[in-house]
Amino acid sequence: MYWTLELASYLEDAPWPATRDELVDYAERTGAPLEVIENLENLEDDGEPYESIEEIWPDYPTADDDFYFEEE
Repeated sequence: MYWTLELASYLEDAPWPATRDELVDYAERTGAPLEVIENLENLEDDGEPYESIEEIWPDYPTADDDFYFEEE
């Protein structure tokens, strides 16, 4: 399982919190690439919902992480 910013972007508008099955269904309905669906299918499914993309990909960059264009 691997995530990139492009793949994770398909889940930005997902209905959080959501279970693995709900996320797979969302990805299929929105036309996400096969890699996204495969990554979601490889997640643990303990029946508990994931609260955000950060629970799926802990290194997901947030707006606070983007310092590239910040003025000095």
